[in-house]
This record gives sequence, structure tokens and C-alpha cells, in this order.
Amino acid sequence: MKLEKGTIGPKLPRQRWYDDACGTAMALELVGERWSLLIVRELMFGPRRFNELRNGLPGISANVLTQRLEGMEASGMLTRRKLPPPASVQVYELTRLGYAAETVVKELGRWAAQSPLHDPTLPLSAASVMLSFRTMLDAGRAEGIDAQIGFRFGEEEFRAHLADGAIPIRRGEAAGAELVFTTMPTVLAAAVYGGVPLAELEKAGVLSIEGNRSLAERFVTLFPLPPKLI
Repeated sequence: MKLEKGTIGPKLPRQRWYDDACGTAMALELVGERWSLLIVRELMFGPRRFNELRNGLPGISANVLTQRLEGMEASGMLTRRKLPPPASVQVYELTRLGYAAETVVKELGRWAAQSPLHDPTLPLSAASVMLSFRTMLDAGRAEGIDAQIGFRFGEEEFRAHLADGAIPIRRGEAAGAELVFTTMPTVLAAAVYGGVPLAELEKAGVLSIEGNRSLAERFVTLFPLPPKLI
């Protein structure tokens, strides 16, 4: 039986159409344009203002970001709303469909990290390094740990609960956690993925550690990158 267009589900507005029922083709319709998937990444930890998104994606222009946000809103990936007073500003937030893309983003990142061209020393946003931890955590190495860990990256703060081989992370106050890293995303990535000793980064004045020192030393070993595939 031939299925007619429009007989299954809503017809979403698109700038291009692959004429292909494969889920991969549909995924490209939703987030295949340049920057779209990175916008999903930046919104994975909650609503963001327009300028906050630009700060997380320094290579994007305001015009392109506006276009991508409009397209992703039309396709049901995100929504925009106005925060109540006293903030009274517009923010962008993922829909249930958008948040459901986390598995895709993580697995795509894990796959790409196996490329010989992957360079972990390139700049990272705060959301990017947090999502990388959720992606690369080795449950075996983290066995026995049950701890709250805070991260301060300038004005952005995150709180993670590392337990049971998982590391759920949310935007939130870092103070009060058993371990708090205060640094920049690229610096923390250098310790975790580049093997730069914490003491060396502290001596350089680019990293501050509060709380459980032994936990900090163990934490940076919990996220091994996959071997390269040639």
C-alpha cells in the first residue's frame, strides 16, 4: 500500500526535503543544517538567552543564529518564551523532542572522537564539556563513587551527582558540593582529556580546586577517550 504524504503525523515546514522515509533523513531535516545540532547541545542543560547561545557558539553570526532558531522552532525542536519579572527576557528552550536528541548527540560525539582528526585541545563551551562527561564516563572506573561535584566557568555554574556509574548534570549552584572546580572549560578538558596534571594547572593560576582533593585526582581519570579508528 502506498502511503500518501500528510497521512502520518503533522507536516512540518522545511527548507528542503529529501523525499526519503528513513529516520536518518528525517534527523537531517530536523538538525542537519550547520550549527543546529550545536544549538541543541547548548540548550541541553536548560533555557538560554540569545546572547548566551552566541557566547557558547562564538563562530556563529547573529543572523545565522536567528535563522537556525526560527527553523528549529518551526520544526518542533525548541520553543521560546519570556521569563517572568524581574528577568522579563526571552529565552529558548528545547522541547521534549529536542531533549530526546541527547542520546544522538552523545553517540555522535563518541563516534567522532574515534577519528584521527579529532582534536580535544580545541575550544569548548561549558555545555560542551559537561555533555562530554555524560558521554565519556567509564562506569567501571567510577565504581564506588557517590559525590556531588560543582563546576564554575565564569558566570556559569553546574552541579553533578556522580553515582551508580552515571553523572547527571544540571545548571545550578556549585557551592556546597564535596568537590568544586573553578576554571574554564578548555582548561578542565586539558586535565581530563589531555592528561595535564591538576597541580600544574593550579600553579599556572588557571584552575582552583575546593574540597576533596583525592576525589579531584580520581575524577579526571574517569573519562577515557575511545581508541582511534583508521
